[in-house]
Amino acid sequence: MGTDRAEQGTGGNAQVEAATGRLVLAGTPMGEVRDASERLREALATADVVAAEDTRRTKQLARSLDIVITGRMVSFYDHVEVAKIPSLLDDVRAGRTVLLVTDAGMPSVSDPGYRLVAACVEAGLPVTCLPGPSAVTTALAVSGLPVEKFCFDGFAPRKQGQRRAWFSTLADEERACVFFEAPHRLADCLADAVAVLGADRRAAVCRELTKTYEEVIRGTLSELVVWAQDGVRGEITVVLAGAQLTPKDPEDLVDRVEELVTSGVGLKDACAQAATAGVSKRELYEAVLESRRGR
Repeated sequence: MGTDRAEQGTGGNAQVEAATGRLVLAGTPMGEVRDASERLREALATADVVAAEDTRRTKQLARSLDIVITGRMVSFYDHVEVAKIPSLLDDVRAGRTVLLVTDAGMPSVSDPGYRLVAACVEAGLPVTCLPGPSAVTTALAVSGLPVEKFCFDGFAPRKQGQRRAWFSTLADEERACVFFEAPHRLADCLADAVAVLGADRRAAVCRELTKTYEEVIRGTLSELVVWAQDGVRGEITVVLAGAQLTPKDPEDLVDRVEELVTSGVGLKDACAQAATAGVSKRELYEAVLESRRGR
């Protein structure tokens, strides 16, 4: 019909496509190297620039795939990400293909990438993605929980007070929640979840997804706490079931507010966090004051 590939690929912005290269995000295997797509294999072998979270791991991946990386390799990890962006933008403007990969899974998802993507978007430069492995969607799929709607919260906070305050924001969250946790903090994290969300909330702990010792433990939070007490190793992804909300009386939530206050949250903020279906933060605030007057 006379429409060239540049016009199709950029929604009619043929001049940008002709004058520039592109940034390509690519998901890499989380453990099983055979999960690498043919498109990833081709991109690693042909990209002009390969920006890698860890160049050594990316070279090892290429060797495992029997691929030779011919492009220039650039380290692109958290502490150098901002400094490397200008030169990578220049590469794209010069017509080069820049391939961005992280150690495992999809760039930008709790890994380097989003700042470079945002910079390319701001500069009007093409960005595309090669779909691939992601711990988030893999964990959701195997969790055995209702996950038609979900949210992703990255890594759980490290400190107990902040972690409990964060869990309180999930008390009334009807979507499933996916988050990452370090193995040595998992038992404490699950114990805090029990304290804030209750023992019966269901969850799944996914360990070493796609790897030799993959393990998925499903159960209530209290059951998972018992399982984690002996120590856990490997990469951890947790899927927390969404809340099943029922209207409550303000008095039923007073203890939760006082727990938040004890952890360092201000009274008004604690009421806002603990307010739930049928109970406004104003009603809860008044209930807390009335409870304190009656002591």
